[in-house]
Amino acid sequence: MLVRGHGVIVAEFFDVGESRTVAWARRPQAAALVAQLADPDRGWDAIVIGEYERAFYGSQYAAMAPLFEHYGVQLWMPDVGGRVDYQSEHDEKTMTGLGLSSKREITRTSIRVRTAMAVQTREQGRYLGGRPPYGYHLADAGPHPNKAHAAWGRRAHRLDPDPATAPTVRWIFAQRLAGHSVARIARALNEAGVPCPSAADPGRNTHRTRAAWTLGTVTTILENPRYTGRQVWNRQRTDTELADPANVTLGHKSVQRWNLPDGWVISNRPAHPALVSEDDFVAVQGINASRGPVPQDEPLLRRYLLAGLLACGVCGRRMESAWSNGKPAYRCRHGRTSAMASDSSRPKNTYVREDKLLPHLPALHLLLTSPVTRTRRRTRAGADVRGTASPGEVIAFLRERGIAITWNPVAAALQAHATETARTITVTAR
Repeated sequence: MLVRGHGVIVAEFFDVGESRTVAWARRPQAAALVAQLADPDRGWDAIVIGEYERAFYGSQYAAMAPLFEHYGVQLWMPDVGGRVDYQSEHDEKTMTGLGLSSKREITRTSIRVRTAMAVQTREQGRYLGGRPPYGYHLADAGPHPNKAHAAWGRRAHRLDPDPATAPTVRWIFAQRLAGHSVARIARALNEAGVPCPSAADPGRNTHRTRAAWTLGTVTTILENPRYTGRQVWNRQRTDTELADPANVTLGHKSVQRWNLPDGWVISNRPAHPALVSEDDFVAVQGINASRGPVPQDEPLLRRYLLAGLLACGVCGRRMESAWSNGKPAYRCRHGRTSAMASDSSRPKNTYVREDKLLPHLPALHLLLTSPVTRTRRRTRAGADVRGTASPGEVIAFLRERGIAITWNPVAAALQAHATETARTITVTAR
């Protein structure tokens, strides 16, 4: 009806499963439409929008209208009664208001949904979806409590202990309560050949390696309150940030972040069989939190000046930051983690303190920036008049040019590769 007598529809662009909050350039079909704008043989000269809510969210119209106008493409919408006049202040205000209305609809819907989910978790202990925690599997809980969903045949679910993995969860908590470290627990599970969570449920963990138990895996289990039988929701939240700060027209992208415990919603009563008592769970959290008294001279913020710049001369891996005797240091365990069994054939860990390396950075910088053949300018006293860079300036120089330095523990030497001259510079740091 909108375009009757004005033309015919020759192509359709409709994004399925894409949020309206995503910018046009990041929606597959919308991006395909935009790509055809510059083609004079595209075969169409107007765009017809059926629902503004799906097309122009927030300020998207303001970003797209100049592009349509530049290529001489008309925009037709029922909300303005036909063709949008790009030069009309009235139409611009109308489109801006419609975009804000679309954004408000999303915001209001989000508030309603999140409020309902919080109540369903707190008051009803309802399972709201997602992967079941390791140690549980999903069981049928009868018809869906929403009558409309139940009429469609949907069922509710609950968490039940998994006979194959629940004993492992109980064992992990028991070992932690007995005073064993997280590393020792993970190592014991790997040595016993117990499948890690991603290997036990590969269908829901296609994005994981399913290789072995890690310290993070064990820690995640020990910190999950759902093992007490309580239902928990909102441990994670979805934030938004610019998809590309250099190009704000690409809009925002969703980012998952962890909430602090005070933001969690926990059911008022048990919702499924517990694998650990609440007293034992709280006791385990106390073990995780107790690290002993902090030394008086311990800095509030640990700084590692060479973080990300230092590579291991034994295995080539990037060395990791490690605090040693109250000072910043770096180590390489050559691919081993605390969750792995000891191996006598593996090289010994490499350690080096930062204060041992910093005094030698100026000499390394001098050699890196010197030509292959140079004539030194000397004063009458015979001293080289070239200035010496400070360690901080050398570090900035290395980061700016992406130059990594290698620590060779056998020769006690620093090495760096000068890309401009294809030279490898070595400085002894004994």
